[in-house]
Amino acid sequence: MDGVLSLDDVRLNGKHILFRVDVNSPLHPETRAFLDDGRLRAITDTLRALADSKVVLIGHQSRPGRNDFTDLSGHADRLARILGRPVGFVPDVCGDAAIEAIREMKDGDILCLDNVRMHPEEIALKRAPIEELRVSKIVTTLAPEFDAYVTDAFAASHRNSPSLTGFSEELPCIAGRLMEKEINALQTAVNNPPRPYIAILGGAKADDSFRVSQNLIDRGVVDTIAFVGVVGNMMLWVQGVDIGEGNKEFIRGTLGSDFDAAWSMAERLNNDHSEVLFVPTDVAVEAKGERVGMKVSQLPTPYPIYDIGVETLMRLRPLMMGAECILWNGPASYFERPAFAFGTIEILNMCTETAAMTIVGGGHTSALVNSRGVSNRVSHNSTGGGACLCMLSGDSMPVIDALERSYNKFAPLFKD
Repeated sequence: MDGVLSLDDVRLNGKHILFRVDVNSPLHPETRAFLDDGRLRAITDTLRALADSKVVLIGHQSRPGRNDFTDLSGHADRLARILGRPVGFVPDVCGDAAIEAIREMKDGDILCLDNVRMHPEEIALKRAPIEELRVSKIVTTLAPEFDAYVTDAFAASHRNSPSLTGFSEELPCIAGRLMEKEINALQTAVNNPPRPYIAILGGAKADDSFRVSQNLIDRGVVDTIAFVGVVGNMMLWVQGVDIGEGNKEFIRGTLGSDFDAAWSMAERLNNDHSEVLFVPTDVAVEAKGERVGMKVSQLPTPYPIYDIGVETLMRLRPLMMGAECILWNGPASYFERPAFAFGTIEILNMCTETAAMTIVGGGHTSALVNSRGVSNRVSHNSTGGGACLCMLSGDSMPVIDALERSYNKFAPLFKD
């Protein structure tokens, strides 16, 4: 990993470490119980590497005004159970209580600060340049208390804020084990994947999938792009298939003001690169509460399309089994409904059966891998939803830019 400090480059034993994490997790709307603790488990490798340091976690959960916006006391408790060791919590971000607790730490201690988005600067300065971020209270108060800043907040690496990017000029900023794995895996998917390479793109945000597709095609690294889920439905529509008014309206509503741009991207892909595109040839709809299979040639339908069909999966299987690299981002179906989980589960099964390098994108697909207990059977399961898509699209990544900026300033201090 060039241009970024890693934990292998530095000795942090006995040091005070500010550890920025993204442990933003799905919580039960009433009990606030964790529905998926995968992001907490994902930071444990870095915590083990910092076992002899004084580690202070700073992170966020949701944002003000949302039902799951809460303090991080539950996250600290859950992490303590995962690690089998104490994790302290202080209901403060950068005030006197936080500073006092930080100064009382001993080697090996882990302390979790409160939800950083409870501090007004974290959201108010999300578009601020580094000159403003570095003089924020969060940075000016916390930076003097620490020897280094480590980040595993890949899932927020497409964001900008004091806690994410503001320390790059004040402290050596170091990629944690998770951040290093994310960067290496996704850079492989974008720059130098083993071939043949198939990208399976689904979910509902078709514009993101089309941007990823265009980037992979422009780089000349992909052999097949398979569109499934709502993305597949939209590409069928672009190709002239009448998918039914209800399905069209769902796509329009999901994309909102981005619809026209997404349509234009899809048209360009279809007109210029149809030879690499794979689209469904059959689907499953919900008709009167039942799953009903339907050939694409039988469309339009008044019923919602909720899954790809068996024939489509049979066509997809040899492409996946013959690939050397598979990227999968976004479900193929409305998999939360058991009758329509089939397509998504079968793609996951094929990912675990193949000998290919398998990179699973974040969001719903990552959570599904965790919930089915097969994370050890894919090569990389990304913790980032939007961040994963941004990196695959070739977009700017402020947190990675900050790591590179800090490397340029501090790396000479760690050279022999």
